[in-house]
Amino acid sequence: MIALAPRTRLLAAALLFVLFALLPFLATALDDHFIVITATRVMVFAIAALSLDLILGYGALVSFGHAAYLGIGAYTVAVLSSNGVSDLGLQMLGAVLASAAFAAVTGAISLRTKGVYFIMITLAFGQMAFFFFVSLSSYGGDDGFTLQARSTLAGMALLEDDRVFFYVTLAALVLLFLFANALIGSRFGRVLTGTRENPLRMQAVGFTPFRYQLTAYVISGCMAGIAGVLLANQTEFVSPAFMTWHRSGELIVMVILGGIGTLVGGILGAAAFLMLEEWLAIFSEHWKLGMGALLILVVLFTRGGLTGLLRRFLGGRA
Repeated sequence: MIALAPRTRLLAAALLFVLFALLPFLATALDDHFIVITATRVMVFAIAALSLDLILGYGALVSFGHAAYLGIGAYTVAVLSSNGVSDLGLQMLGAVLASAAFAAVTGAISLRTKGVYFIMITLAFGQMAFFFFVSLSSYGGDDGFTLQARSTLAGMALLEDDRVFFYVTLAALVLLFLFANALIGSRFGRVLTGTRENPLRMQAVGFTPFRYQLTAYVISGCMAGIAGVLLANQTEFVSPAFMTWHRSGELIVMVILGGIGTLVGGILGAAAFLMLEEWLAIFSEHWKLGMGALLILVVLFTRGGLTGLLRRFLGGRA
């Protein structure tokens, strides 16, 4: 793990957000609408990876069931839209509440364990959520559920325009990044980081690590739930496949690839992972083999992931 100075982190994030904002103009210039669709997907998973980095990078909590919150957010859209609630804001609120409830219960149990036991119990809870939604025959079960339309904004179907939806997703990413950045810079964030380094010492000076870790776990789940709402709208389809353990593994890989404990790394990692996925799939249907080889090289030769590589390129001044 490699630390970034707060100012550097903000500048790097601002540069990424500007680049994202310019992509629709590039798509127009190249007459390639697929750029907008792909970039939107990247930003959705950047939110999910950002949420995971909050607990993995700053709390040393390796959650192998984090994709469950993507599914909870996505199915919140399906359930509410089927019952006449199509407003994006209300759906996000519903996803946050559902994710918070699931995270509070499962986190309170999972955080009683440590190390590999924590990893396995989060995996178990993630699989429980997966099989619960598989059993919902009224929402397609294992086949998934097709949404009739995207969510509305202020009663209008503005999100049907892919460019509008792109910028709404970008706005969500920016706001959640700023929230996470403010959180880790606060007293709460410093205590959370302290529990990562030495929980016994934090307890000795009067803090209760469990409370801080559980709060961070719930916040992380809520952020991933918002990503799930956006993912459902982007695909106009929800499925239990959104919350498989494979997806949780991919989120972990995104964070590691970008750089653990940097926040910016989650965004970089999501972009790199999904772009590599698209690029390698052009050459072979066995693209996962090439992806695995590249990830091994990144882990072996780029300490701190892509963020660490960038930091060394800048001469270690970041």
